[in-house]
Amino acid sequence: MRESVAVKHPIGRNRPSTAADIVTSFIRSVDTAKKSERPYPNWALEHCFPVDTVEDILALPFEPPSLDGVSGKRELHNNTRKYFDVDNRKRFPVCEAVAQAFQDKRVTGHIEKVFGTDLGGTYLRIEFAQDIDGFWLEPHTDLGVKVFTMLLYLSTDPSHKDLGTDIYDINKQHVGRSAFASNAAMVFVPSNDTYHGFEKRPIKGVRTSLIINYVTNEWRAREQLSFPDAPIA
Repeated sequence: MRESVAVKHPIGRNRPSTAADIVTSFIRSVDTAKKSERPYPNWALEHCFPVDTVEDILALPFEPPSLDGVSGKRELHNNTRKYFDVDNRKRFPVCEAVAQAFQDKRVTGHIEKVFGTDLGGTYLRIEFAQDIDGFWLEPHTDLGVKVFTMLLYLSTDPSHKDLGTDIYDINKQHVGRSAFASNAAMVFVPSNDTYHGFEKRPIKGVRTSLIINYVTNEWRAREQLSFPDAPIA
């Protein structure tokens, strides 16, 4: 079920995009983002990463985990979840480049300025999510130890256009769904009303995304962090 992508870098480029390239691309996507106030402030971003970076992420050799008939919360499958952690940063250049970009002061400062959150003393956590048929998520807010959430959609299957994140109001009533397109993202700052989830519906192949968070020092699973000894200054 693994989505297979042949990595082809842009014509004229003889190297993969660097962390600096990702910084430039991401900041540009933030500056052109579309903001919605309903039912809570959230932003829709496009063209977040260089194209070859998306291709390299999709080519990572991680098999999608089996759900074993159980879903509703990602933590139900903690033993099979994948991250751009210390080990994978060492193994895969694209994991290192993306992690370094989101650790960069230009990115963290821009996130604070545009989205109105304080990242000081937080830690970067990037999850490589691969969702298969049978997956669903109950409405939840991310409130607590997460101070920033970015859901970056990656898979390129045209049938995934309706597989965006479901959005709920304070009463957990469904009010909308983010657009799903490869290299596009939904961003919000967790609060007590930022309910989101994923209504169960058919998934063809693998719904691939990155879940990018900055978390406080209270985050217990330090092995998931990209830089567990380097909080954001």
